[in-house]
Amino acid sequence: QVQLVESGGGLVQAGGSLRLSCAASRTFSSYAMGWFRQAPGKEREFVAGMNWSGSNTYYVDSVKGRFTISRDIAKNTRFLQMNSLKPEDTAIYYCAAKYGSTYYLPRGPDDYDYWGQGTQVTVSS
Repeated sequence: QVQLVESGGGLVQAGGSLRLSCAASRTFSSYAMGWFRQAPGKEREFVAGMNWSGSNTYYVDSVKGRFTISRDIAKNTRFLQMNSLKPEDTAIYYCAAKYGSTYYLPRGPDDYDYWGQGTQVTVSS
């Protein structure tokens, strides 16, 4: 079992930045990790992800060039740096983890085994 705890959400003006953190209860270096978001009335959307080794990353087109996923292996924490935020980025953001030491990076919510509680990101215009 891996417990994930997110932090770093908040209210920011358009053009601003936030860094989300996802801290794991144990080492999860053998896990792929994804960041998802869900806006009111919409389905949960895969935003960015990284496979277990960091050799494969993916960003949805709407965040490419603005969001960056990274990790601190020693602290069992992964991050989502969000720059140039837009009102349409407003959502609850979730981190998720899936055990697996492969190049493959899953992108569907059902592919992930562990979820954080979510953190609200609100971008005002």
